[in-house]
Amino acid sequence: MTYKCGKCGKNVDIDTERMGMRCPYCGGKIFYKERGTIAKKIKAR
Repeated sequence: MTYKCGKCGKNVDIDTERMGMRCPYCGGKIFYKERGTIAKKIKAR
């Protein structure tokens, strides 16, 4: 799964089953999950 580092802003592939998630570039611990590019259509009621 691809995450975006909150400190340096680079995209990082991280194995979430492993403990101790850290950015390999800056050592940051805050990550944002990337959203899909497909827009969802919802029918209004």
